[in-house]
Amino acid sequence: MRARRRGGREAEVDPFYDMLFNLLIGFVFCFIVALLAMNPKALKAGDIPSKAEYLITVAWPDRNPNDIDAWVQDPAGQMVWFRNREAGLMYLDRDDRGDANDAIVVDGRRIESPFRQEVVTLRGIVPGEFTVNAHYYRSRDGQPVEVTTTVVKVNPRAEVVFQGRLTLARQGDEATAARFTLRPDGTVVDVNTLPRQLVQEFQSP
Repeated sequence: MRARRRGGREAEVDPFYDMLFNLLIGFVFCFIVALLAMNPKALKAGDIPSKAEYLITVAWPDRNPNDIDAWVQDPAGQMVWFRNREAGLMYLDRDDRGDANDAIVVDGRRIESPFRQEVVTLRGIVPGEFTVNAHYYRSRDGQPVEVTTTVVKVNPRAEVVFQGRLTLARQGDEATAARFTLRPDGTVVDVNTLPRQLVQEFQSP
C-alpha cells in the first residue's frame, strides 16, 4: 500500500467510505421521490409557488414611448409608486419608464424590450379595499395611451379577478383602473372603477 500524502491527490481511499457515500446518494434520491409522491400537486401544470398572493399589472401598448405609472393604495392607506416601491405587503417590482429604461447596450448593440408594464405584488392578505390608479407621468409623443389593468389571484392557482381598459388622454392625467376588496380568506369582492384620486391626494398639502 502506498503511504498516504497529507493533502495530496494520491491519498488512498477506503472502499468502506465509497460504499457509505453511495448509500447516502441512494437515500437522498429515495427521499426526494417520496416527497413528490406525497405532494403530487407540486407537479400539476398551472400551479404557482406561493411567493405572492396577488399580481396587479398596469400595461400599455408594446414599444409605446410614454411613461405610465401604477399607484396602488392598501386598506391602511399606504401607497406604492415609483418613489415608494415598498409599503406594507405591497411591492412595485419594476418602474417601467417607456423608452427611457427598456433598452441595454451590449457590445455596441442596442437591445430593446418591447413590453410596457408595471407589476405590483401583494405578498399577503390584508382585508379591506385596494385602489389601483394609472397616471400619465410623461409623454414623449403627445398621444393618448390606452392602459390595461389586470388583477390576478395566484394562489392556489392563477385566476384573473379583474381586467379592464381605460384611456389617458394627456400627460398628467390620472384615472382609477380598479378598486377591489379583499376578505380575510383572500377572496375578492366589490370590484369597481369608481373614481378616486391618489396622485393629487398624495401631492396635496
